[in-house]
Amino acid sequence: MAGDSWISVFLEAQAAELGAARNTLLAYGRDLQDFAAWLTAKDLAFEAATKADVENYLISCDAAGLSRATRARRLSAIRQLYRFAFEEGWRSDNPAIQITGPGRDKRLPKTLSEDEVDRLLEAARTAGRSPSDKARNTCLMELLYATGMRVTELVSLPVSATRGDPRMLLIMGKGGKERMVPLSAPARDALAQWLRLRDAGEDKRRASGAPASKFLFASRGVSGHLTRHRFYTLIKEFAVAGGVSPQKVTPHTLRHAFATHLLAHGADLRSIQTLLGHADVATTEIYTHVLEARLSDLVLKHHPLAEYPAVRGKGKASQKGE
Repeated sequence: MAGDSWISVFLEAQAAELGAARNTLLAYGRDLQDFAAWLTAKDLAFEAATKADVENYLISCDAAGLSRATRARRLSAIRQLYRFAFEEGWRSDNPAIQITGPGRDKRLPKTLSEDEVDRLLEAARTAGRSPSDKARNTCLMELLYATGMRVTELVSLPVSATRGDPRMLLIMGKGGKERMVPLSAPARDALAQWLRLRDAGEDKRRASGAPASKFLFASRGVSGHLTRHRFYTLIKEFAVAGGVSPQKVTPHTLRHAFATHLLAHGADLRSIQTLLGHADVATTEIYTHVLEARLSDLVLKHHPLAEYPAVRGKGKASQKGE
């Protein structure tokens, strides 16, 4: 079996058996094709690659300036493919199993304060040329902050999931995994207001012969719903209008804010893990570090004894001068 065939069968198995998300499969495919191209350039066979081959490939990735996170992801993809090859009987070993990865840069996720979120929500309420635009923008932001949804989950939300003033939303997450998330009162109010205006607009479109949309945030584009790029542009506009640094604001920082604020107000990690749709609680634990960093900064800035050593030092210096 040629390398391309191995990669193709491996990706199909990931999709069918594990329900891997499309973006994950695309990333795996790119990483494995890059490894295959490197082997071909070295006149090496993909199916016969050795531990030394994998290590030399990672060294070349490092020399090319790829980040630790990218190199770790590529090693993970290679390791999983050869494990699959071993399980299928294509190889008698896994050449990548004993290779220690470069690890990932430990960076805390960017988040927003509660005041900054409030300003973004207020800006969304007044942003737009029409009442319909304002209602849609308000609904987008309230739902995002109330649920911690990924932006793809939000913009592609089916309108059928939002009918009947729901207290919980059913969300289709990564890999087709479903989860339930509760809606806050402000989010439910914003949703009801948007649905009234959205449905009125849909009635007019259907009267003119246009097909009905199945999405809460419909669009005339190819996808049929508001695109990630358009929402990214909108949220930057809300940041400017609300006096929040646009560099700090993305749909994902609202997701981080959702988790961090819940933790700060007493929610437990397991609950936050469920709400975010994380497969592993270790992914959620990063928010404890965000909270610790914020609390440390708070103490250093506002505690009356935070500058005590410096003040004491000045006192001793003044005594010596007397």
